[in-house]
Amino acid sequence: MDLRMSLRAVGTVLWEKWVEFKFEWKKITATALVSPLLYMIALGWGLGSSSTVTDRPYIDFLVPGIIALTTMNTSFSAVALPLNVQRLFERSFDHIIISPTPMPAYIFGQMLGGALRGMYAGVLILLLSVPFGASIQLSVPFFLVMLLNGMAFAALGVLAAILATTHADISRFSTFVILPMTFLCNTFFPLDRVPAFVRALISIFPLTHTSGSLRTMAYGGAPSPVSLLILFLYAAAFMIIANMVVVHRKNL
Repeated sequence: MDLRMSLRAVGTVLWEKWVEFKFEWKKITATALVSPLLYMIALGWGLGSSSTVTDRPYIDFLVPGIIALTTMNTSFSAVALPLNVQRLFERSFDHIIISPTPMPAYIFGQMLGGALRGMYAGVLILLLSVPFGASIQLSVPFFLVMLLNGMAFAALGVLAAILATTHADISRFSTFVILPMTFLCNTFFPLDRVPAFVRALISIFPLTHTSGSLRTMAYGGAPSPVSLLILFLYAAAFMIIANMVVVHRKNL
């Protein structure tokens, strides 16, 4: 019964995300493309044809980083914003808490739904990179890393939405947590160009490992098992902490 209820909870969340996507796909697509397109125009056209990084055109270095940050932003926003509204404005999250829905399954459904939205945005970037002349080698592990990255940040979105006390808290969280990773975590420039202590700090963040793994595979290599493990641990940790916070507030 628990397994059946858990699968039903995951399926319900995925269905909710699908219905939202079906009716808002034009807006979702446009939103996912604006920032990456500006990055591609400003950096891809501005530097991509005249600069090289690690003996490759800068555009080849740039695209995997943009895919990593796009899957991060999209997966986080796809979960954090709707869940925050449901919890603080619609109060529908209260019904989920008092229902027999297994909370870990519900959180996992949110993670999977957010990650799929992030992968959709990442695929759009891959298509967008073609006119810019990027040379990217795709493989199954490439998309698996995108999925794992999306699940980690979707879980972080759940945690942020649960901890937020106002709608503005989500924007503040994005400013202080998501935005720094967008620009620093091996996305727009190689980490060997920053001081060692800064590089050590940046290497802690999950997006750094996503960018590095995607770039390695885009160049034809294999992802680092250590990076994959770190991404998995981040996703699991955010999921466990989010579940603990919900259980704690449920018992207040």
